[in-house]
Amino acid sequence: MNKTHLLAGAAAGLALAAALPASAQSIDYGSLEQLFGEPVTTSATGSPQRSTEAPADMQIISADEIRRSGATNLQALLQRVAGVDALNSSAGQTDVNVRGYNQISSPRLLVLVNGRQVYLDHYGMTIWATIPVQLEEIRQIEVVKGPNSALFGFNAVSGVVNIITYNPQFDDTDVVTARVGTNGFSQGSLVSSFKLGEALSARLSVGASRQDEWDRVGTPVTVDQVHDPRAVTANLDAVAQLGASTTLRVEGSWANVQESLMATGTSYSVAKAITNSEKATLTSDTRFGTIQAQVYQNQLTAKYAIAGGINWENTITVASLQDLFKVGTAHTFRVGAEYRHNTLNIAPMNTSDVSYDVVSGSGMWNWQINPKLATTVALRVDKMSLERSGPFLPRSPNANNALWDRDITKTSANATVAWRPTDADTFRLSYGRGVQPPSLIELGGLELPIAAGPMTLDLVGNPRLKPSILTNYELAYDHDFAPIKAKLGVRLFQQDWKDIKTSISTATLDFFPTLTTNGGFTQINGLDSKAKGVELTASGKATPELGWRVDYTWTDVKDQPFAGVNTVLRNVAFAQTTPKGRGNIGLDWVKGPWEADANLHYVGDYQFYHMVGGLLAPVDAHVSLSGRVGYKMENGVTLALAGQNLLNERQKQTRGLEAERRIQFSVSKSW
Repeated sequence: MNKTHLLAGAAAGLALAAALPASAQSIDYGSLEQLFGEPVTTSATGSPQRSTEAPADMQIISADEIRRSGATNLQALLQRVAGVDALNSSAGQTDVNVRGYNQISSPRLLVLVNGRQVYLDHYGMTIWATIPVQLEEIRQIEVVKGPNSALFGFNAVSGVVNIITYNPQFDDTDVVTARVGTNGFSQGSLVSSFKLGEALSARLSVGASRQDEWDRVGTPVTVDQVHDPRAVTANLDAVAQLGASTTLRVEGSWANVQESLMATGTSYSVAKAITNSEKATLTSDTRFGTIQAQVYQNQLTAKYAIAGGINWENTITVASLQDLFKVGTAHTFRVGAEYRHNTLNIAPMNTSDVSYDVVSGSGMWNWQINPKLATTVALRVDKMSLERSGPFLPRSPNANNALWDRDITKTSANATVAWRPTDADTFRLSYGRGVQPPSLIELGGLELPIAAGPMTLDLVGNPRLKPSILTNYELAYDHDFAPIKAKLGVRLFQQDWKDIKTSISTATLDFFPTLTTNGGFTQINGLDSKAKGVELTASGKATPELGWRVDYTWTDVKDQPFAGVNTVLRNVAFAQTTPKGRGNIGLDWVKGPWEADANLHYVGDYQFYHMVGGLLAPVDAHVSLSGRVGYKMENGVTLALAGQNLLNERQKQTRGLEAERRIQFSVSKSW
């Protein structure tokens, strides 16, 4: 960007910050980053803010940090963030959650790309390789901690990962990258921006990768249960300027992924996921505020090599309308409405469907009381209407579609007071209430008969499941040591979970057989749980070239199971499976064309489900090292050497496959 464009963009950003807020879909983040001197967010309130000033506890991973890290996927980036838990179960599968309560196929994290959810609705989990963005086209990743459904949307219960790509209207992004490495690793990507006239801008990205699966030595995993991870993705992002104050952004994506997934904590299976998505966002600045209308549809085909083959077809359609406006200079309001329809076939019969419709209303009020004090209040109400259609298994214990004719109405809330007594100090006191609704598989998307001697027992869904509710209280403090270029952050948090949903356990009958029905197993609301914790972060510059960062999170979880519930057999023993301590120590160095980054990731002792018998077994504390060294030539070519798990050839990070050392060499060309 030349100097004239930079000054114009900064002036536009300044005018934006002082006047009407704008949609995150159409904002010029580059100009605002230049204006603020650091990455900024507009996601929580619509107005540009530093992450420490936002009403949500947020850490931003910048494009520079993404590049320097040497990470080859999103999950490797996320485990460098304070308070983020990552279960690395295979070369392709990582389950991510925030501040404990992580589990296989973790369903508690809202993952967005430019406002579109990319977690998979059939179970509420995220298969990270299906997210159709290349690392080189990401402007920033916002990691939001704690329940923020009222601010960020449906199912934002433990946290949010908000991925913001470069906007082709404002950013020219042209780069091609090729990586090769040990263990059969290869990866290639192309990102290219182009103009189609004065009013239309677009960006196309494609990528493909493959690698060898981790070795099966020392585990009961059989060769038919694993597959070398492979992924192909494509994405098109186009922005049309329809008028002086109206833009239309259209995005379409496709992904085809095949990898090994640990499904329950005790077994692996080969899974294939094909996703398609189309989204259109219309944004207009009017005298009534910034109005945004958005509609998108996600389609998923998921194929699992279990029980003779289980295929799911899941389609979700979401339409929303919101108005973001100011009253005076101190009050920012956002009001919105949303409708979503979600449907899933019931496998493996595939002759019935389970679905729900959700109607939502939300509102937010941000009041800048004075230059040092601000408060934000947000409220969201979701009404979910369930439905099931089609036949049942013979002798099914839940053989009545009327059981699904029910509504679930729940309220989410967020409230924050932020105080900046000095330019260097920020205090933030916050409250959050988030709702985790049942997934379609939990509600009935699986009906599977199992032979048990002379009897047949059924795995079935539970239409009576209640949502899980998380209430979070947090006190945050940030201090900027400007003279020595260092920052300190302290977080004290307390979480209160109600009605946590369990996994299916075949060790305990939930439906006893009768003369006319089989016995069966299902998910239930099995426990309440409480957690408290401390999160410490510090970062700074030792020299103009050398940066450092360190974080440590301590979490103490206390489970309160309901009568008769064995949390181990139900795969919800969070008090034992949440490490009390985890953290990072990192260094980054930039000098001329050279740059380097190293990160030590620590996870304390914890327990996890043994693959034989499913009981808990210890996982020792471990430290892993990742790093990268890069050299950028004057012609735009960058050469880099990167690696993960560099300290050990093999390392037990769960009770499944052991993580392996991986090293990659990359060549990229930007223009």
